[in-house]
Amino acid sequence: MKKQAAVACGAAALTLGLTGCSAGFEGTGSKDAASAEQLAMRLDDPWDQEITVDAQKKAEGELRDGVYTGTGKGMEGSVTVTLLVQDNRISCLETTQEGESQSRGGYEAVRDGTFAAMIEAAQGSDIDAVSGATITTAGVKQAVDDALAQAEAAAAASATGEGGEAR
Repeated sequence: MKKQAAVACGAAALTLGLTGCSAGFEGTGSKDAASAEQLAMRLDDPWDQEITVDAQKKAEGELRDGVYTGTGKGMEGSVTVTLLVQDNRISCLETTQEGESQSRGGYEAVRDGTFAAMIEAAQGSDIDAVSGATITTAGVKQAVDDALAQAEAAAAASATGEGGEAR
């Protein structure tokens, strides 16, 4: 009888103990939830990275001025990048994604402008991968390359006449 009572008490204690094993903060693993935990622990936010843009740096190749939109494949959908080209200098007007999950690093990097800043700093698609967003980063690179290919094609078309002769 004592053995059964001890087992019952142990099971009850185990059940009550496991009830408290849930997340200690709200969120679904997103940047905001991670940041809340980090703030509670008084640590720097690893998502925050400083990106410096050289105002004199220009894109490589011959690009025609204008606005160009390119697309690439992200983790769970397409990634779109809209670039403004002026005097062979790239400005990222917009980055968007379709279907990326909020708990993925790519969602936050698109939303908070990290990718846009990286594109402007690199003046092209030679950007570093964002932690937790390797596939989304590849999609952003594809989208930038697509937009720049359009700008290069427009420059080549304007350099030749209707008969294919150079102006």
